[in-house]
Amino acid sequence: MGLWKDAKNIQKKDPAARSVWEVVFLYPGFRILVHHRLAHWLYLHRCFFLARYVSQRGRHKTGIEIHPGATIGEGLFIDHGMGIVIGETAEIGNNCTIYHQVTLGGTGKDTGKRHPTIGDNVLIGAGAKILGPVVVGNNTRIAAGSVVLRGLPANVTAAGVPAIVVRVNGDKIVPSDDLNQQDIPDVVEAKLAALEKRVTSMEFSTQHDGQSASGL
Repeated sequence: MGLWKDAKNIQKKDPAARSVWEVVFLYPGFRILVHHRLAHWLYLHRCFFLARYVSQRGRHKTGIEIHPGATIGEGLFIDHGMGIVIGETAEIGNNCTIYHQVTLGGTGKDTGKRHPTIGDNVLIGAGAKILGPVVVGNNTRIAAGSVVLRGLPANVTAAGVPAIVVRVNGDKIVPSDDLNQQDIPDVVEAKLAALEKRVTSMEFSTQHDGQSASGL
């Protein structure tokens, strides 16, 4: 795709971007892509010290830390970006959207492939953590604040700690272009409602048994 097309893609997705030149000169999400493209090239050519130097310069300038070994596809939209961490063996597909404070990290227990593999057209909400060599399928949305410890299939919405599938998106495609993050079921609220229903059912059963016993 190239950096110019990356910049135009960011402008297209971000309603606050008034021009592609604003993206090129002022957007940290674009600046870190420039640093990472160079750092990754150096990494692949085994210039590891220089690769880390370039990536750390990018981190200093943007607040976004991407290991030079990470593989990033075309059209990545990093919105705001501050606090994002992407590990060495992480892989990100095409046309993905990542918000601030997201971590694509390891668990500390794995060797070799230690970080997540993210499919195409994936949206990862602010503060979400995806840990370990898990695979997230294409067209999947991960709600803000979620913690993903196991793989997720394609075409779903996941939320919660730990994250679970809360919706199947069906035939909907490119959810990373749809930045609406409000229309997501509340996992905690659903569990509390189910618990309240169960307690109410138990109380009713206890009262009914008591009345039956007193009538004998």
